[in-house]
Amino acid sequence: MNHATTHAKLTLVAAAWGVAWTAGRFVATDLSEHPITAAWLRYLIAVPVFLLWLHVAKGLQRPTGPQRRRVVAIGLCSTVLYQVFFMLGMRWTAAGDASLVITLNPLFTGLLAVVVLGQRLTSRLGGGLVLGLLGVTVLFVASPNADIPASERWLGNGFIALAALSWASSTLMMRRAMDVKASEHDGPMGPLELTVWASTAGLLMLTPLTGWETVRHGVPDVGVVSMASIAFLALISTVLTYVWFAQGVERIGASRASAYVYLVPIFGILSGWLILGEHLGLSLVLAFALIIGGVMLAQSEPAKT
Repeated sequence: MNHATTHAKLTLVAAAWGVAWTAGRFVATDLSEHPITAAWLRYLIAVPVFLLWLHVAKGLQRPTGPQRRRVVAIGLCSTVLYQVFFMLGMRWTAAGDASLVITLNPLFTGLLAVVVLGQRLTSRLGGGLVLGLLGVTVLFVASPNADIPASERWLGNGFIALAALSWASSTLMMRRAMDVKASEHDGPMGPLELTVWASTAGLLMLTPLTGWETVRHGVPDVGVVSMASIAFLALISTVLTYVWFAQGVERIGASRASAYVYLVPIFGILSGWLILGEHLGLSLVLAFALIIGGVMLAQSEPAKT
């Protein structure tokens, strides 16, 4: 009961991240020729708020040379690649389907740790990967959202899988940036600093790409619903949820706070059904069970003897 407010906030975080897929569907279909611009507008709103928050919380101490290189690499994956793949994916696939595919992120993180960092491929990670891939296969072949042509859903789900891979890459880089010894490479950076400066770097990288897109396709006509959706993605789904999730980790621990991530696909599927008129079906339940089961298996600790 002492943490009732924290648990309520974390539930709202999961809800906001779930609804973000529906908001993303609005934006991606309205700005179908301007996916980079849509991502840029999101961070054009979010980054000043992030910088203000960092200034109030810890002060604006700019990254040093080695830190800047790490920040740019993280920003490339977490902001540029993730956001562009997100917008491309949401142009083609259903919000509910996408909210399930993105949960492959922890499995991709574990797999990258094996491939890049040389960590051991455990039977639990291997089993989790198999279950996760089975869940995605169910989405590809038996999604209830059959009103979207299969070729389009497959394309969109593929882009969302690439978004998950991009985020997994940035997660590993953030871990390494936080684990740097104080005596080398200008020392480690905290998660808040990394998030804010990586978002800033990502915005700077998106800016010339947005200019190129504007030259190619013209200035987009952003409707009221799309602009409201972009504001929601920037202020609620990006900034506020990060604040609340970070507070949750601090107050109840990373493991308990992270468990709320499992609620995100539920909110994503329900919001797609309620707002976009997407379809529900047993295949979504099966895909959810397989993917989440795979993530839980991969992240579980072996029994101690």
